Amino acid sequence: MTRRAVTPLKLLGVLVLLVFGAALVLYDIPSSSYLLLPDTAHPVAPLVTVEGAHPAKGTGAVYFVDVVERRANELESLFPWIYSGSSLVPKSDVVPAGESSKAAQQADLEAMSVSQKIAAAVALRRLGYHVVTRPSGVVVFALEPTSKAVGKVLEGDVITGVNGTPTPTVARLLAVMKKVRPGTSISLALARGSKHVTVRVQTSADPRQPSRAIVGFLPEQAAQITLPIKVRIDAGGVGGPSAGLAFALEVMQKLGRNVARGYRVAATGELDLAGDVLPIGGVKQKTFGVRRAHADVFLVPVGGDNARDAKRYAHGLRIIPVKSFAQALHALATLPPKG
Repeated sequence: MTRRAVTPLKLLGVLVLLVFGAALVLYDIPSSSYLLLPDTAHPVAPLVTVEGAHPAKGTGAVYFVDVVERRANELESLFPWIYSGSSLVPKSDVVPAGESSKAAQQADLEAMSVSQKIAAAVALRRLGYHVVTRPSGVVVFALEPTSKAVGKVLEGDVITGVNGTPTPTVARLLAVMKKVRPGTSISLALARGSKHVTVRVQTSADPRQPSRAIVGFLPEQAAQITLPIKVRIDAGGVGGPSAGLAFALEVMQKLGRNVARGYRVAATGELDLAGDVLPIGGVKQKTFGVRRAHADVFLVPVGGDNARDAKRYAHGLRIIPVKSFAQALHALATLPPKG
């Protein structure tokens, strides 16, 4: 009786089959992490409609860019680098603690809606139109996972009062919170979509100023905005506030101001009512997406690590950090003539 020898080639074949089988199993198992993936930058022009539009002539265009977020499977969590420009992040970076995925998505869509109104207001004011804004509360943004409000307050909620005192502005909210001792509980009046709810939450001490009570989130101004002309922006199912700067630039384009000046201008950054450009997330993926669209320049917020991250992944793309809408317009106006 003879025993056939196992050749190295057969061993390799068995090993390949085992690895392939393991990969298939891991591909079907969802992980606890999320993937951030680049999406090619999109032209803004088809999304924006302005009453009385007389678009600027020229070959330039404005682009906005978003990030694809999805649950990673176990295989992708082990090898996230298989996708160019991707990042693997914990679930809490995409779905805040205490929220469902559906609630987080709805909050992103509401943030997009607000950013569109603010973008139109900022652009029209710059063009000399009379825009009426009425503060209506403080939006909850970036709720900290360690906050005692987790599970009671959701991102996108609008705080309209604290302990029975109206808080229509961020400044008013901060003034009321100055009277609160850290560790005590407060009553928050919230507007949550079409609903109005009241919740009680325990405050914490500000790590940088222990005598100051905080809830644990970044406040953003909510406002009722009345525009003198109709502006409609339809971004489909894209959520989040980071396209505000791009939308404002396109409103200018639609009303005859040639801000692009022949360039393919990509822009990201949240706008506030004062015209300041605020930091946003996913800059790595957005820079990859801008490069895919072959844009000439990419406007990014100065704040946070946005400018640094964009330059890190630029690979020849011209990055222009800006801190305000006015600075963005000046930067574009002073670019050399497009050859």
